Amino acid sequence: MPLIRGIKGATVLGSYKVLSGCAIIVRGQPRGGPPPERQINLSNIRAGNLARRAAATQPDAKDTPDEPWAFPAREFLRKKLIGKEVCFTIENKTPQGREYGMIYLGKDTNGENIAESLVAEGLATRREGMRANNPEQNRLSECEEQAKAAKKGMWSEGNGSHTIRDLKYTIENPRHFVDSHHQKPVNAIIEHVRDGSVVRALLLPDYYLVTVMLSGIKCPTFRREADGSETPEPFAAEAKFFTESRLLQRDVQIILESCHNQNILGTILHPNGNITELLLKEGFARCVDWSIAVYTRGAEKLRAAERFAKERRLRIWRDYVAPTANLDQKDKQFVAKVMQVLNADAIVVKLNSGDYKTIHLSSIRPPRLEGENTQDKNKKLRPLYDIPYMFEAREFLRKKLIGKKVNVTVDYIRPASPATETVPAFSERTCATVTIGGINIAEALVSKGLATVIRYRQDDDQRSSHYDELLAAEARAIKNGKGLHSKKEVPIHRVADISGDTQKAKQFLPFLQRAGRSEAVVEYVFSGSRLKLYLPKETCLITFLLAGIECPRGARNLPGLVQEGEPFSEEATLFTKELVLQREVEVEVESMDKAGNFIGWLHIDGANLSVLLVEHSLSKVHFTAERSSYYKSLLSAEEAAKQKKEKVWAHYEEQPVEEVAPVLEEKERSASYKPVFVTEITDDLHFYVQDVETGTQLEKLMENMRNDIASHPPVEGSYAPRRGEFCIAKFVDGEWYRARVEKVESPARVHVFYIDYGNREILPSTRLGTLPPAFSTRVLPAQATEYAFAFIQVPQDEDARTDAVDSVVRDIQNTQCLLNVEHLSAGCPHVTLQFADSKGDVGLGLVKEGLVMVEVRKEKQFQKVITEYLNAQESAKSARLNLWRYGDFRADDADEFGYSR
Repeated sequence: MPLIRGIKGATVLGSYKVLSGCAIIVRGQPRGGPPPERQINLSNIRAGNLARRAAATQPDAKDTPDEPWAFPAREFLRKKLIGKEVCFTIENKTPQGREYGMIYLGKDTNGENIAESLVAEGLATRREGMRANNPEQNRLSECEEQAKAAKKGMWSEGNGSHTIRDLKYTIENPRHFVDSHHQKPVNAIIEHVRDGSVVRALLLPDYYLVTVMLSGIKCPTFRREADGSETPEPFAAEAKFFTESRLLQRDVQIILESCHNQNILGTILHPNGNITELLLKEGFARCVDWSIAVYTRGAEKLRAAERFAKERRLRIWRDYVAPTANLDQKDKQFVAKVMQVLNADAIVVKLNSGDYKTIHLSSIRPPRLEGENTQDKNKKLRPLYDIPYMFEAREFLRKKLIGKKVNVTVDYIRPASPATETVPAFSERTCATVTIGGINIAEALVSKGLATVIRYRQDDDQRSSHYDELLAAEARAIKNGKGLHSKKEVPIHRVADISGDTQKAKQFLPFLQRAGRSEAVVEYVFSGSRLKLYLPKETCLITFLLAGIECPRGARNLPGLVQEGEPFSEEATLFTKELVLQREVEVEVESMDKAGNFIGWLHIDGANLSVLLVEHSLSKVHFTAERSSYYKSLLSAEEAAKQKKEKVWAHYEEQPVEEVAPVLEEKERSASYKPVFVTEITDDLHFYVQDVETGTQLEKLMENMRNDIASHPPVEGSYAPRRGEFCIAKFVDGEWYRARVEKVESPARVHVFYIDYGNREILPSTRLGTLPPAFSTRVLPAQATEYAFAFIQVPQDEDARTDAVDSVVRDIQNTQCLLNVEHLSAGCPHVTLQFADSKGDVGLGLVKEGLVMVEVRKEKQFQKVITEYLNAQESAKSARLNLWRYGDFRADDADEFGYSR
């Protein structure tokens, strides 16, 4: 058979390996992809067979060991040929396609004859029955005789058993095996490359044959089809060739880092470089979260290599678009001042431009309730206090960040998404890494066990730029049992909210008055002079009004006009927010109002907030300040502010002329406003009023009734209350009022309703008496009438509803207003209410402040007023006021924000 010349320059690389001492795979130079392969079997010689593992599909089959001198023969060829240029000739080809020939080291047949070298070293023999009838066979015969004479290889004394490897295909305890090497490099030979990041390695000197997965990365793989064929993912073949051409049958060192079932996770070290980082840098692999943490050379190196490929859109990243690609550089990285901590993963910052921006900490999740909600069904969840570790997380951020400048690096923008049947809508969120003094705040939170790390799909690139550090911090927190990972009992925060609770406030007042200056944290700012405070020593929340000043009341709009109410109220609110929100302050309580709000002085860093507001022309001194020790400071600040003629004092010489704006109504809508006096606001935002026209009758009846009771006082304990019965009740002010018994729990707890004022109280029967007939409801009907606001929805969230109620209490309780009945309902009439002086719509004002939502009604006569309410609601949304501070909360991610809808 004529000789077939080999392809000069073929390279010994191999999809598998140097198959044995007499079988080699060659392939040419790559051109546009992995080159074709060709197996050459050496003619006329035979080397021992290498060990073979029994097929898993044949349970009775046994592993076949090495034949003597088989492995030394393979190693001789491996070290001599791998990666070298060779020339080959084909002498014979079987019907099955097996090719037999000669291989020469170098570019032509003048190079070293590999078959002769094997025989000369005693690592192979001439085939039995072969006659030396040509020069090549003669040389093989001579080489064999020389090897025998020199007692080389298989011709040496003994049976060659010492050349048989004790191959170990499985490891009994992989974890112990990995740990026993203490991450020291282990010598190895790469026997097979399954894909770019998974190889089969022979560990030396103990001959463990193990599968090694490169730690921290994953290359495209070959998907096995039902018919047994394999379909490569994009760039799978190229990645495999990249690894093969550098590692296959090379001597390497492997750092064993972890294990996954029987597979070893490790890093392969080669004198020419680290294949893990090379694969990433060339765009053949991506980082994987589940194993990157065990990479001993630092996860950041892998992320940097991956980033290099992404930026250049190499191979698997050819369609990559960075999460912040559409942002200007100034919007990607900036310095800002922290103004508020919203919860354990979100803050509000003030930019250099003066704008406010909400920033969410990338890739972390705040504490949340796990499993079934064990909260009392009748008790509204307060996330800050009722979710374990939420308070600790918020306090950590508050103490670290409030008022400080931080570095913000935007990692990704979470786009807004519409609501579906099962998933609520998400508003757009800016997610960033926030650092202060070089400390990553998210990492610090996670390391203390005050937040957890979000897990992502492997192809989800929207994550923190320091994601690996977050995972490492979480692992430390779990190991050390910190915070959420602690096995100890979770901390419980029993915080009493006595805002608006008159009875509790009265009991608490003397204690606060005696305490002098008390430490507090400002939790919320309703207006320039009205705040919600948390008293840490007393573990309670109170509503606090600044004493001694008259701060502009919240701006409201008249129908059809742009602005009404008192100017500079928003500026005053913003001033107070920037100065004290979530700061530690000191308060002095002097008194309280009828609604249970405490009145006093607030000090921040030694400065009196009342004086500061006056100083900045945002408040005026109230006459009640005369009896205070701060009166002189207030007057001095007011005089200085007057001289500047700014803000509230811009026109102080002029007498303001109050103009009553006309209220335009639809012709179809009945508008007949009558004067009323608001006496009580309920927790569900209903209110009770007295008719001004009958006010004198009530005053006269009360005066006569009290005179009669003084003359004939009821015998204490003689009255036996019955539900529904009218009676007289002694209020906390010591005076008697007409009331109705609503419920009798026991003689010590009788629920009564004051029929002329609308408030309720629980009293012992000793403070009740029979209502004299001369003052019954037949003489003068009950004067307190219950109403509800028309065209608005009362917030379901307890805190939001409290905010709305507090605003209404401040604005209209114990004041005269104008009332118009709009429509009737099963509970009580729904009305619109106007301020007596400005004719401003109270309900519309609540909508404008973002404290309530609009109830859309379809009656034709209400369409004009409904449109006005909806426009006000949109304005509140745009300004992110109160209910809308996080956008449209009705469809927001309540879990992430810690806000109940």
